[in-house]
Amino acid sequence: MHIIELNADFTQPVLIHSPDLPWQDSPLPGVRRRMLDRLGDEVARATSVVSYAPGSEFSPHVHTGGEEFLVLGGVFQDEHGDYPVGSYVRNPPQSRHTPRSANGCVILVKLWQFDLNDRTQVRSDINKLGRVRDATRAGVAVTPLYADQYETVQIEQWLPGAAVTVDASGGAELFVLAGGAGSKAVTLRQGSWLRLPLGGDSELVAGPDGITLWLKTGHLRSVQGPAV
Repeated sequence: MHIIELNADFTQPVLIHSPDLPWQDSPLPGVRRRMLDRLGDEVARATSVVSYAPGSEFSPHVHTGGEEFLVLGGVFQDEHGDYPVGSYVRNPPQSRHTPRSANGCVILVKLWQFDLNDRTQVRSDINKLGRVRDATRAGVAVTPLYADQYETVQIEQWLPGAAVTVDASGGAELFVLAGGAGSKAVTLRQGSWLRLPLGGDSELVAGPDGITLWLKTGHLRSVQGPAV
């Protein structure tokens, strides 16, 4: 077994501009990935951007540790339906499916990052969900996707020039869907992935076009994954 430890020190901040990474082949023909963090072999606690070539298909399998993904491009498919750009899906531990894509797709996917007792299935289309103003942060509108005692997941839109503090009291992770933001220390653009450790709050200022991002907070209080 070849154990990969990529950005596996969760006490350190990490910034990766995913479009700058080369695609790496997976064991399945037509499926490639850009690894953002990983701890394990092919069964791993992992965060990746994954590309399906047209006609790619996995064999049926069980997600022992759960799977969470957001469709960034194209249409992801399985026996439960078609998931266009903006689809957010949580397949909890012990769920089973047969992923494929007739015309190709790109997804942001996280594996083995669930409470193993979680059985909550989520299938949402962020394009059909409303946004609400964040009363505590000026210039921010939020689309809630999921929340429990361990984590909160949402889409955020920041107006141009908005100065926003990302609360990382329980750790935070964001992926830029459109636009950009920055500070003296970091610059974010479309496809950027930023992970902040516990207590690593960061103030960012949205760029001239604003920014739309996927944000997960609270989940780094307890980091676990498959036995490796």
